[in-house]
Amino acid sequence: MSSPVYVALDTPDLERAKAIASRVRNHVGGIKLGLEFFTANGRSGVRDMAALGLPIFLDLKLHDIPNTVGKAIQALRALEPAILTVHASGGRAMMEDAKAAAPLGTKVVGVTVLTSLDGDDLASVGLPADPHDQVMRLTQLAKDAGLDGVVCSGNEVAAARKIWPGGFFVVPGVRPAGGVIGDQKRVMTPRKALDAGASILVVGRPITGAEDPDQAARDIAATL
Repeated sequence: MSSPVYVALDTPDLERAKAIASRVRNHVGGIKLGLEFFTANGRSGVRDMAALGLPIFLDLKLHDIPNTVGKAIQALRALEPAILTVHASGGRAMMEDAKAAAPLGTKVVGVTVLTSLDGDDLASVGLPADPHDQVMRLTQLAKDAGLDGVVCSGNEVAAARKIWPGGFFVVPGVRPAGGVIGDQKRVMTPRKALDAGASILVVGRPITGAEDPDQAARDIAATL
């Protein structure tokens, strides 16, 4: 079985992304490319990364009116990403259109509550101040809309899996024990997140910022 760890290559520098991916490719299950990479390198950059032979998680967190999101995903179809994200808060119709527009083999997952947000942040934008309740609400909505799963923090994944036993759960904000938390507010160790029900784990800086990314990826794999 391939590793559940997807390495987040959040850099606009294509050569740097390729270099890190080449070093860690035998100890991760896939590559996550986000907005920073995509706005700098576009579809051709994604193709270059896919040439390394690892599944691509295209983390663009699309959020717009249903028609626009559907058309945007149609424009990405040729890339055939393994996983693609939309914001679950875009609503049911948007998620339905996103799934309908995606290639057959692509898992479309809904981002629930960003791991950089806590209760105070949610309250400041007029949402209930408990991240847990909001994640549960959006998980149910994503399931009803026919998505494949959701993105949530390790704190919520066990409860989300109860709502959706067959769902695909992406857990970001994963940090090895003693790791630097950075701008994340709701974090968990890789082993705990897997035990709680994560399908895949997204790990960025603990690998990409390490002196030896390959060794860091091996160390994380060893805890799993």
